[in-house]
Amino acid sequence: MAEGEILWQPADAIWQASHLAHYVQWLSREKRLSFHDYTTLWQWSVRDIPAFWQSVWEYFKLPRLDEHVKVMSGDPMPYTRWFAGARLNYAAHVFKHATDQRPALWFAAEDKPLRPVSWQTLLQHVAGLQYFFQQVGLQKGDRVAAYLPNAPEATIGWLATVALGAVWSSCSPDFGVQGVLDRFRQIQPKILIAADGYVYQGKRYDRQQQLKSICEALPSLACVILVPRIHDEATWQDIHPKQVSWEDAVAGGSRRAPISADVQVVEVDFSHPLWILYSSGTTGIPKAITHSHGGMLLEHLKYLAFHNDVHAGENFFWYTTTGWMMWNFLQASLLMGATAVLYDGHPAYPDMGVLWRLAAQLPIHHFGTSAPFLMSCKKNGYRADDLDLASLRSIGSTGSPLPAEGFEYVYQSIKSDVWLCSMSGGTDICTAWVGGCLWRPVRSGEIQCRCLGCSMYAYDENGKALDHEIGEMVVTAPMPCMPVYFWNDPDFTRYRESYFEMYPGVWRHGDWIRITEHDGVIIYGRSDATLNRQGVRIGTAEIYRVLDRLPEIKDSLIVNIELPNGKSYMPLFVVLLPEIELSIGLKQKIQEALRNSCSPRHVPDEIIAVDDIPYTISGKKLEMPVKKLFLGMPLEKVVQPGVLRNPDALQAFETLAQSWRSRFS
Repeated sequence: MAEGEILWQPADAIWQASHLAHYVQWLSREKRLSFHDYTTLWQWSVRDIPAFWQSVWEYFKLPRLDEHVKVMSGDPMPYTRWFAGARLNYAAHVFKHATDQRPALWFAAEDKPLRPVSWQTLLQHVAGLQYFFQQVGLQKGDRVAAYLPNAPEATIGWLATVALGAVWSSCSPDFGVQGVLDRFRQIQPKILIAADGYVYQGKRYDRQQQLKSICEALPSLACVILVPRIHDEATWQDIHPKQVSWEDAVAGGSRRAPISADVQVVEVDFSHPLWILYSSGTTGIPKAITHSHGGMLLEHLKYLAFHNDVHAGENFFWYTTTGWMMWNFLQASLLMGATAVLYDGHPAYPDMGVLWRLAAQLPIHHFGTSAPFLMSCKKNGYRADDLDLASLRSIGSTGSPLPAEGFEYVYQSIKSDVWLCSMSGGTDICTAWVGGCLWRPVRSGEIQCRCLGCSMYAYDENGKALDHEIGEMVVTAPMPCMPVYFWNDPDFTRYRESYFEMYPGVWRHGDWIRITEHDGVIIYGRSDATLNRQGVRIGTAEIYRVLDRLPEIKDSLIVNIELPNGKSYMPLFVVLLPEIELSIGLKQKIQEALRNSCSPRHVPDEIIAVDDIPYTISGKKLEMPVKKLFLGMPLEKVVQPGVLRNPDALQAFETLAQSWRSRFS
C-alpha cells in the first residue's frame, strides 16, 4: 500500500459525537465563527492566537477571568507571558472528576495482577501525604522529586505536590546514580519519594545502594519517603537519616495521626511551575525544562479533547515510565474524567501480547505506545485475532516516526476499525505539535494534522516555508505549553540557544519534516542526525522504514561521517535475528531494498553486523554519539553515561570506531 493511501475514515456518528465537532458547533453558536473543514479551523487558531486560547479557556469552563487579564503579552518567544493575573491549579481540574462510579486508576505490573484504585483511596492518600509534606515544611515552590516506577504512588505523590503549589519532578528507577544526580541536583528537592527497587523482564533490581548515593549527594533533602516494591519495610537499609515509609507518609506521618480527609488546593499564578522535565542529556547536563500550571492545563485539555477525543468514563493507557514525558501526558487523561491505566514492567514480557491482553481485559479505550513497540509486534508476527478489542477506540503512537508499514500492520493485525493516532511532540512542550484529527481520514505513514494553536511549518535553510518539501520543523508563534523557563537559567541563555539560534524569533524543534499534499505531516527523523549524502539531505527514518520491512533485521542504526577529502563514509549497523548471518546475499538484499525504495544515495558504503544498538533510557537511538565516536571523540565525551539504557552497546561501537580510524589513518 502506498504512503498516503486512506486506511480508516471516521464514521459520521463518530465525528458528530466528538469533542472537536462539539467545539466547532460551540464556536459557531457562541463566537459566530464558521469552519467548513479542519484546515480553515487550524488557520484561524494560528492567525488569531489570543482568540483561540480564550475560546479554549471558555469552552472548558475554566475560572471566570477578571477584565484586566490579557490572554498573551506582546513579547516575542521565549518571553511571551499568558493570562497574567489569572489564578488556578492544575490538580483542581483533576479532583473535580472524583466519583464513586469508576476508579481513578487501574494498575497492573509484571508481577502484580490488575487492580483498581478508587477515587476515595486516592484522595485519602493525597490528603494524608499533603499533611505529612506540611509537617516536613514543604512550601509553595519547593521541589518534590520522585524515583519511582509507573505505579499509583507516583500519581498520588504528583497530585499531593502540585495541589500545594510545590513542583514535581521524576526519574524512573532504571536511571543510574549519575543520571539522577544530573537532574535532581539542579533543582535541589526538599523531599524524595523513592522505590526500593523495580521489576523488569522477570528480574528484581534492588536500588537501595543507589538511593544511598543519591541521598548523600542531595543535601537539600529534608526527608525521604520509601515505597516498598521488592522488599518489605523490615528489611530496608538506612537510606537517609530522616526516612519514612510510604504507609506512614500517606497516613500523615504516623499511622495514628488524626488527619482531615480533605485535599488542599492552593491557587497559583497561571505561569507558576507545575513540573520539571528533562532533556535526554546525551551531550551534557540535561536541560531542566519547567512547565506552568496554566500552560499545561490549557494544552492538555485541548489535545486530549480535540486530538485524542478522550471522554469521561473511558480507560486511557500509555505505556511509559516516570522518566518519559508520556507519563505526565498519561496523568493528564484525568482532566477529561478518564481513568488512567498504569503498567509497570517490560512491554513484551512474557510475550508480545501482554499489553494487548490488558487492553481486552479492562477494556482499554485509548491504547498508547511507541512506534518501536508496534514495529516489534510486526517483526514478531503478533496478531490480536483472539482478543476482544471491540471497545478499543484509538491506538496512539509516538517516540519515533511510525512508517507506513506500521500503519498497515495495525489495521491488518490488531484492529481494522480503530483510529490510529500517530503523534509527535517532545519533552520541551509535554504534548504533541502534530497528532490526531477526527475531521480527517487516517492515511498510511502520515500524521493527520498540525494541532490547533500550533503554527508549525517546514523551513529551508534560509527560513522560507516549504510546500510539500522536506525541511526543518519550526513553530513561528508562541504557545502556552512552551516552557516558562529552564531551571537555573535566569537570563534565558540556554533556552534561546536550544531553540532560537538557527532562525531568530522562531522555534526550531530539530525534526526533519514534510507537510503533505493532504496537510498531514511526515517526520523523517532528527535534523541533527540527517545524512548529507552528495549534497542531498536524507532523514535517517527513510532508511529505517525500508529496513523495518526486512524480516532478517531486528534493529539498525546509520550515520554519515564527513571525511577531510570532501568525501564521506556512511556505515549501516544492523542487529540480525538469531541464527541469521550477514551473508553477501543479505547485504545485496539490503542494498537493493534501499536503492529501489529510496535512491542510490541511500545505499550505505558498508553494512556491519552488531549485537545491539545503543539507546537512551527514554528509547532514542544514539546516532550522534556514534558519529562522534567515528570522528575520534572519546567515549566519555560523546554522551553522559547516566542516560544510557544499554551502555555496553556504545562501548562496542567505540571499538568499531577505533578499528575504522586505524584503517583510514
